[in-house]
Amino acid sequence: MNVDVNAIFQIAGIGIIIAMIHTVLKQMGKEDMAHWVTVIGFVVVLFMVVSMLDNLFKEIKTIFLFQ
Repeated sequence: MNVDVNAIFQIAGIGIIIAMIHTVLKQMGKEDMAHWVTVIGFVVVLFMVVSMLDNLFKEIKTIFLFQ
């Protein structure tokens, strides 16, 4: 498993972009859309983290089961 710093920067970049979009939409008075954008951004990051955790558990499994 190759832990990549790029993944951390991708997650941070998604967070910054989502925060900016949320702020703009909220100032425009579209708070419901702002909340949906935040939820969608959270789900995208959650899928990225789950994928990384899956890779981590696979790596741990191969280490301890000597496969």
